[in-house]
Amino acid sequence: MKFRSKLNIRTMALITVLTCIVVSTSVNALVLTKNSKSNYTIVIATDAISSEKTAAKELQQHLKLVTGAKLAILTESQVKPNALQIAIGQSKRVKFLLPKTDWKALGSDGIILKTVGNTIILTGGRPRGTLYAVYSFLEDVVGCRWWTPTENFIPKKPTLNIPNLNTTYIPKIKCREASYRNPSSSGVFASKLKLNGHWYSIKPEYGGHYSIIGWCHTFYELIPPAKYFAQHPEWFSEVGGKRTDTNAQLCLSNEEMRKELTRNALELIRQNPTAGIISISQNDANGQCECPKCKAIEAEEGSPSGPVIRFVNAVAADIEKEYPDFLVETLAYTYTRKAPSLAKPRHNVLIRLCSIEADFARPLDSPANAGFRDDVVSWSSIAPNLFIWNYVANFRDFIMPHPTTQTLGEDVRFFAKHNVVGVFEQGDAANEVGDFGKLKAWMLAHMLWNPDADEAKLINTFMNGYYGPAAPYLAKYLDLIHDAVLKRNQSLSCFNRDFSYLGIEEMNEATRIFDSAADAVKSDPVLSSRVSAERLPLDHAWLLRYTILKRLSVSNNLPFLGPKDSVTACEEFITAAKKYKTLYIAEGQSLETYEPKLRLLCQAPPAPPTEFKNIPDTDYADIQENLFRYYWSGEFSMIADDPSASNGKAGKSPGNHTKWALQWPVTTDVTGKWHCYVIARCESKQSTGNAFDIGIWDETNSQGLARITVPLETDANKPYKTYDLGVHQLNPGTYFYFAPNGDGTTYDAFYIDRIFLVKEK
Repeated sequence: MKFRSKLNIRTMALITVLTCIVVSTSVNALVLTKNSKSNYTIVIATDAISSEKTAAKELQQHLKLVTGAKLAILTESQVKPNALQIAIGQSKRVKFLLPKTDWKALGSDGIILKTVGNTIILTGGRPRGTLYAVYSFLEDVVGCRWWTPTENFIPKKPTLNIPNLNTTYIPKIKCREASYRNPSSSGVFASKLKLNGHWYSIKPEYGGHYSIIGWCHTFYELIPPAKYFAQHPEWFSEVGGKRTDTNAQLCLSNEEMRKELTRNALELIRQNPTAGIISISQNDANGQCECPKCKAIEAEEGSPSGPVIRFVNAVAADIEKEYPDFLVETLAYTYTRKAPSLAKPRHNVLIRLCSIEADFARPLDSPANAGFRDDVVSWSSIAPNLFIWNYVANFRDFIMPHPTTQTLGEDVRFFAKHNVVGVFEQGDAANEVGDFGKLKAWMLAHMLWNPDADEAKLINTFMNGYYGPAAPYLAKYLDLIHDAVLKRNQSLSCFNRDFSYLGIEEMNEATRIFDSAADAVKSDPVLSSRVSAERLPLDHAWLLRYTILKRLSVSNNLPFLGPKDSVTACEEFITAAKKYKTLYIAEGQSLETYEPKLRLLCQAPPAPPTEFKNIPDTDYADIQENLFRYYWSGEFSMIADDPSASNGKAGKSPGNHTKWALQWPVTTDVTGKWHCYVIARCESKQSTGNAFDIGIWDETNSQGLARITVPLETDANKPYKTYDLGVHQLNPGTYFYFAPNGDGTTYDAFYIDRIFLVKEK
């Protein structure tokens, strides 16, 4: 099945239809079942497609669970036209009863719920519309709820009356994907939520799903450097005057490369002609081509997206000759996010605009996100097919609070307002638990289906249905952590590392709230387990911020409601995380590899350096190696065992490079004026030259605040030494860095035990 016929982008206005077809003569409710008995039959076409047969079976099974009555499934040739029946799908009988219906306009997902006389009609577009009509009927009329693939609510109604039905609905957002673990792990559950995106394994009998050949970042998949670079370096980016295939792109003004890429793309399409979309998109790097032709196009278009759109348009024109219904996807991502001034995407080009730089604590159309907001507006004015890639999880730490629930609905409405045809909401697809992932997946699915839905009502429906008496407390918790971000005027990145909005007041209150939630459901093992699972991010926050929160409780004369023993609490967290099937703590980091790092963080803090032993605990901050950032981890930076370090571990960087691979970003917790010290040492077989640099960089103002170059002559192979960087005003956006000096080969390695900050009064 072609993507174009499924999405119907060319031939129909992408508008939501909520209209009545005035052919019904039924006024009073129909009695579908009475005392678990029914005179109704489920009727399908003799030539019903597989998803329509599934729709009939799903309806039969659910009505049996709800009412106790099992309705037979028969074809229309077996049932008289005037019999009591639920007519399913695009049968001849349904089309006779709905003569004014524009079946083509329903697209692949549009639904009709209609009563005509005593007949209940549940139908829709193909392949998914009828199935979605049945799920809408079961959810909105009967009252069924599917919370997760294995958890649901099925009401008990031996007598079931059906009101007059008169709705036709065509979803405005055609491709819908809430990428969380539960819908991603179950195609049946995804179908029940009316999700149909690329990463779902939805079989044809459940309606299938959209598919994008290559998914994204495909330049090097289509033109592999291993195959082409040696013979055709001119096909690849020129960066700094040299052609390169490292962290770079393709030379998009090269006509011969474009022809070869098109040939390769067509070959992939021939292997999967029903996919409907192929990705021809930039690599996940910068490094756009700086050759004179590419730079001239970029200057003319006023954006690096200009060369991309011209290139993809040309490829799409060639692909259309053989596959007129195929779409060619490309990204508007990082450096290509701004729309070009002159070029416009062809009718068969799909733009996927990515929100990766946004502040997700605030709506995407708010002043805080003016840049992305304006990009959406610009692209929507020129792109016939606009798709949004939105980021709705913290990929640095899945198991930490990430207060975005209050903005998700408004964002979906913003997308729909600007004629977006598809949305990929990238959440935590790895774990069963996280930051209310079940709620967010369920809510987003319903909002993507109907952007006009009331998200507050959706949240209340899920919370009350899934958490029972604990729901009011958990709703209060979600409001608390979101308000904390706004109160401290912090932004919320999808790669968030700064949790300083979770101050001691918020953490104490969150703990009280969860204690109340647990108490409210203590007599129900199922609900108790659900509340305990949602508490994992809060427990993790106490562990990650344990020392800081202890200091804040003392300095603010507030109670400390966190764990009495961080070591024991760490083991309890790891046990609970495994119990609730936590596989990954962050993108690319498994729970298993995280465990030793967390245990290290949670061990009793070491004593301060001797020269600072008389400073009160509230007047210093001890930043150990487990809080550092390790870029090119394992190669240019790493945590190393070091018996001479204060806690037996240190941040290590070998001397075979010159990168700022070891860093510590300042967080809001230590904003203010501090005397800054670094405790470090180095190992070297040489005795002359410069070892490494210690510095503080102000990213906001693009200036260095301090820098010390450590000499080998006096400091090599010596015990840890305290380096004084002076007194500085530290703010978020400032970071400490450590890097080899010179040619990167003059010594073996340096070790950073800790950063030690003493408050200036």
